[in-house]
Amino acid sequence: MHGLQQLIAFAETAKHGSFAAAARELGTAPSTLAKAVARLEASLGVKLFHRTTRQVRPTADGERLFERCQRVLAEVEALQSEAAGTRGAPAGLLRVDLPIVYGRRVLLPVLARLVERYPALQLDLRLHDSYTDLIRDGIDLAVRVGTLGDSRLVARRFAEQVLVLCASPAYLGEHGPPQTIDDLATHRAIVHRLPTSGRLRSWVLASAGRRIDVDPPSRVQINDGDGVVAAACLGLGLAQVPDYMVADEIAGGRLVEVLPSLRPPAEPISVVYPSGRLVPPRVRVVIDSLLSLGVVSDGASPATDR
Repeated sequence: MHGLQQLIAFAETAKHGSFAAAARELGTAPSTLAKAVARLEASLGVKLFHRTTRQVRPTADGERLFERCQRVLAEVEALQSEAAGTRGAPAGLLRVDLPIVYGRRVLLPVLARLVERYPALQLDLRLHDSYTDLIRDGIDLAVRVGTLGDSRLVARRFAEQVLVLCASPAYLGEHGPPQTIDDLATHRAIVHRLPTSGRLRSWVLASAGRRIDVDPPSRVQINDGDGVVAAACLGLGLAQVPDYMVADEIAGGRLVEVLPSLRPPAEPISVVYPSGRLVPPRVRVVIDSLLSLGVVSDGASPATDR
């Protein structure tokens, strides 16, 4: 088991970027981890970290080992769970990546119910709209929108997202609803500025089976989806957002959909997780819960490029 302990010391250090942070996670001394990593380097005959006084950074050899280490340690954990007869009792730390708004509005209540149901389950939730490397960063699973690309991942579709173009009744009363795509050029637009890239998100429409990207002249640009919805409710212009973000506003009459016949095709929402490994009980229970929410794919399939 000494070799396994050395791998654990290495993996936690690589994940946290310092011996001190990794030691806090494992409940041991930084010097103990540093010695374990040094012994691992000596046994492998390679240097695994570039060390400074403040942090450690994996070398190229360290990056490759860390990627493989994540798979090995996950399988060991799953085997231990099965051997202990805890398949039906999810436990341990669950690391999950979720898109910000969908995660907060739709998925966080699902995860909260699981944590309440299984007292031994711990949650490390990362809300952001950028894509992380699940294997490199030790993430158990993620929820992503659209068609994804990574042959190391399995994707299970469980829901859909539709983009809706809408405005407030007050705005439409003053400016009139657009009747055609060309009419959009004469309207005010509220445009989402993508926080990860800073670029403005085009509106996406569809006509006769053909995708049409529209870059409207924007008077208001906002880097937060909820902010875009709030601005639309205040009558600042037309906005295009995912349907789940404005379902309550449309049902309550605070927003009205326009050009519904030009909605683009729905995008899949999938739970993704690393392939080629046993799925621990803590991960399986989340997958099963998400698949029970709505649109379900009958089987797991490799993710494909967007």
